[in-house]
Amino acid sequence: MSTFVESTPQHRRQMNFLLSMSGLGGLLYGIDLGIIAGALPYLEATSGFTSNQLSVVVAAVLLGSVGSTLFAGLLSDAWGRRPVMIVSGFAFILSVPMMALSSSFFTLVLGRLFQGISAGLVGVVVPLYLAECLGATNRGKGTGVFQWLITLGIFTAALVAWLFSFRVEAIEQLQDAQRLFDFKNLAWRSIFWISLIPGLAFTVGSFFTSESPRWLFRQGRRAEAKAVLMKTRPEAQAESELQEMEALQGAPSKVEAQRESIFRRKYMIPFALACAILMGTQATGINSIIGYNTTLLIQSGLSDHDAHLGYVLMTLVNFLMTWIGVSLVDRLGRKFLLTVGASGLTLCLLVIGFLFDRVESKRLDGQAYVQSLVNSDQELHFDFTGAKADTLVQKINPNRQDLLGKPSTAVLIYAYGDFRAASKVVRSQDPLAQIHVTRANVVPTNRVVAFFSSPFGDWEAGQRAPLKIEHALLTPTPSSSNGWATAILIFLFIGFFALGPGVCVWLALSELMPTRIRSNGMSVALLLNQAVSTLIALLFLPSVGQYGYGPVFFVFAGFSIVFTLIAAFWLPETKGKTLEEIETQFDPTP
Repeated sequence: MSTFVESTPQHRRQMNFLLSMSGLGGLLYGIDLGIIAGALPYLEATSGFTSNQLSVVVAAVLLGSVGSTLFAGLLSDAWGRRPVMIVSGFAFILSVPMMALSSSFFTLVLGRLFQGISAGLVGVVVPLYLAECLGATNRGKGTGVFQWLITLGIFTAALVAWLFSFRVEAIEQLQDAQRLFDFKNLAWRSIFWISLIPGLAFTVGSFFTSESPRWLFRQGRRAEAKAVLMKTRPEAQAESELQEMEALQGAPSKVEAQRESIFRRKYMIPFALACAILMGTQATGINSIIGYNTTLLIQSGLSDHDAHLGYVLMTLVNFLMTWIGVSLVDRLGRKFLLTVGASGLTLCLLVIGFLFDRVESKRLDGQAYVQSLVNSDQELHFDFTGAKADTLVQKINPNRQDLLGKPSTAVLIYAYGDFRAASKVVRSQDPLAQIHVTRANVVPTNRVVAFFSSPFGDWEAGQRAPLKIEHALLTPTPSSSNGWATAILIFLFIGFFALGPGVCVWLALSELMPTRIRSNGMSVALLLNQAVSTLIALLFLPSVGQYGYGPVFFVFAGFSIVFTLIAAFWLPETKGKTLEEIETQFDPTP
């Protein structure tokens, strides 16, 4: 087993540089994930885009990421890891002015696509590069820093948006509509501009990185591989690691450097484990809990202001607990942290599900009555303010006296043919508690946008279909104490996630993949990860509308139990082992 020794100041400087590049890559990835959440409310208020167009703006990053993830492994094998990192940086830099200066739907979506391309490349290549450059005792720290700075990127995006909200609130008090419009327009553009700073830093830094020593070795460039290893290791250790590579794979040549199939028998177990860990992470519902966090907290009983504060606090917990996870991952090991983290996720999800189910068991579905309010133009103007909310309750079910004169919420699930949407959540005590449903806000104006909105939907039928109210859900507003209890459990959920899967998932992905399939294997695994994430995103809102948050959280808890079992009983410990030793563990034959 090779042991890393930081024997000289030069080695330490190079190590710190690699960790800094890891951090910048993670920061860039986190901003890619989190920036739209802060910009979207201001964009929605000033752009004039329909809800379907805004959905495309949000989803464009995922589409760009899926495409680049699919080819990231091929590109990094053909060009090397370093050039792909540089390309990802330039893609991000290009995306920022396209978004911040956009004056049309097309240019904004194009900018988001480029941002997604950058995210997909970074998500594959940076963990891959770190796994191949860092020694066994520091690989956990390096990949952990990548995840830690992802959380910093998400937190930064949330914090910037929260700071803008103070100014927005002050202008709202002045009742100056034009001034408010101008500032909100400036706010979402400024949020995009601020993200340019880490993009520039990552791109410039990538020019000063060395190529991956293992990629060089696979290309038959042994001397160059040794020179790169010696930047962070003593010569004796560098030579020892090269000998391990040769013993495992034979003397490198251009022919042998070709990629092998990930479906060869000796690769299937580590590949399947890596995919299971990655998909299991998504199946805990982490992206939905982050993406819908404010709505979740409002539904649980918090005010708008407290819910937004809760979102900032959640991202802060994520950031701090990831730092703790990074400091522990090379001491306690990946298997232990994943098992503890997944167990904690299961417990939190079960209790959150119980809190929601307790409230939602009292909800009232006024679908039939609200359907009768649809006008001849197949539109609906739904008013849920104050006394009108009480009138609505009496029309639906006069026996529900518990809802009369008390705060409650309403949300509509509706469709024109195959094109389904959900309204915002409105509260009876809000003077603006009104929902306006029109065909233009649900059915896209052309087939291209319609495909992204509903890939299998019949666009022509949607243009003619009547408005169907699927659910009109009225729920008593829980107490603020219930809301804070839910918030605390979500903080705990995020803490367990950051401590376990958040830190270990990228590490497990890069460590479990054998050298000959690592780049392509990581691309396929990340593609499966995004497929699961997309599927959950597509099913989350309809499932909540049909069954409520409680049952959905119970399903997430079920997946978390499976995740815990995989981590506890099938995942091997990789702490302190070289990549070659890990590969030998699965395939001991030379």
